[in-house]
Amino acid sequence: MQENETRAVMITGAAGGIGRAAVQVFAAAGWKVIGVDRSPFSTLLEPAKPPALPQDEPVLPFPQDGLFIQSDISLPGNMETIFARAHAFSGALHALVNNAALQIAKPLIETTVAEWDMVMASNLRAAFLGVKLAYPLFKEAGGGAVVNVSSVHAVQTSANIAAYAASKGGLLALTRAMAIELAPHNIRVNAILPGAVDTPMLHAGLSRGHVGMGTLQDRLDNLARKTVNGRVGRPEEIAHAIYFLADDRQSSFMTGQSMIVDGGATARLSTE
Repeated sequence: MQENETRAVMITGAAGGIGRAAVQVFAAAGWKVIGVDRSPFSTLLEPAKPPALPQDEPVLPFPQDGLFIQSDISLPGNMETIFARAHAFSGALHALVNNAALQIAKPLIETTVAEWDMVMASNLRAAFLGVKLAYPLFKEAGGGAVVNVSSVHAVQTSANIAAYAASKGGLLALTRAMAIELAPHNIRVNAILPGAVDTPMLHAGLSRGHVGMGTLQDRLDNLARKTVNGRVGRPEEIAHAIYFLADDRQSSFMTGQSMIVDGGATARLSTE
């Protein structure tokens, strides 16, 4: 890549909490952003201003010089169309952020085969297909970086979220396998494992009651107490960590690794 060349990144799940923050971080750094989500980017976050964020923080639009594609990545045919459009838009790709995820919070024995397959298709198969289809665009760029957004549920989990945890654990194994196979092509692959982050997905999960009791705020406060930092994370904090892993100028010697960003939650013994 030439020093002054504009780099291009594709971010899936771009309309959600972490994805939306990542779009802004990459755009602010001068990258050309391709966003993908099953929901329109114009849809305001619910809640639009999570309690952990400043109440006057604006909800920014998608970058004007970028490309937003509304599509469901759980369908293989859609993935082929997405990457065809990405190739026509930018010609090359320097980073892929596999961030989109579907979470089903219910007991394992009540989870249907269709629900299980839907989670795996969205969270795991889409990452496999994304890298496979991105490969020609990475070659055009002379290499690149993949950031798979896993979860602390891949290493420590809770009841009633088995399909999600299994998909995120699989994503860690896939990250290592991808890193080994793609290293000769100058493509780095790393995973980030966010803990509790104040996003619509977290709020939806807490509202379904798979963690704790009481009001939504009670459950958020309970999660905050379980971190060393005493609070849940903010989407932009995860987005900056994603950017670090994607940027060859910062993390060129990292590949096949899993970086936990959870406020220290997994550092503390659960028996304490």
